[in-house]
Amino acid sequence: MFIPDVSVILPCAGFGTRFSAPYPKELHCLAPGVTVLDRSLEAVVKLAENGLNVRLVVVIGAHKLDTVRYLARYAETFQLVFIYQNESFEPGLDGAIRSALPMVQGTVALVLPDIVVSDADSADSLLAAVRHTAVTGWSVVAAEERDPGVLRQMGALAVVEAGGFLTVGAAIDKPADPSGFNAFWGMVAVAENEAHRLPDVVAKGVDSPLPGAVALMVEGIVNYNTPVG
Repeated sequence: MFIPDVSVILPCAGFGTRFSAPYPKELHCLAPGVTVLDRSLEAVVKLAENGLNVRLVVVIGAHKLDTVRYLARYAETFQLVFIYQNESFEPGLDGAIRSALPMVQGTVALVLPDIVVSDADSADSLLAAVRHTAVTGWSVVAAEERDPGVLRQMGALAVVEAGGFLTVGAAIDKPADPSGFNAFWGMVAVAENEAHRLPDVVAKGVDSPLPGAVALMVEGIVNYNTPVG
């Protein structure tokens, strides 16, 4: 029986309307044979390479069968589980996460298919975040950001130093007023007993569970949910 050490939620049910391309944004080619999805999964591959059993829970819609076919190349690396986004939940990212929760086991990580951590040590960042959940419950992979326009479009964080660690002092998704925030997250990891709160990371009108989380800073995070040239 396959028992995962880490379950990674990969929400792929969105329509990518801002991306404005005739194909899923995660399948946009960055180099010959390399898509945005491949780059976003590099840190997840690193988990498996370090001996962890990884279950990849992919949330899809009927329009994402090309993405399902593409992910077949990872069948020997992860346990792949596909689930349709439950229409009784919210239509956005929080609804996708809620749809995936019944399939997770072990430490849970949220990885977005259009977000790429661009850092020399990016592949190790999620592994470090997963390990930190054993002590802190929550951890994030984040990048420093001061541009208000960027912070309004991302999961904004106020990262502070406490006890020799960088931690999240405050967090809000896509804030109307980004003043006081200095970073945004690219990946989130949470202990199994707190995973039910993961949708609240991206939900509106609720308190974020991220304050107190360890923040693992990387050089940069690229959001590919933008129009292609």
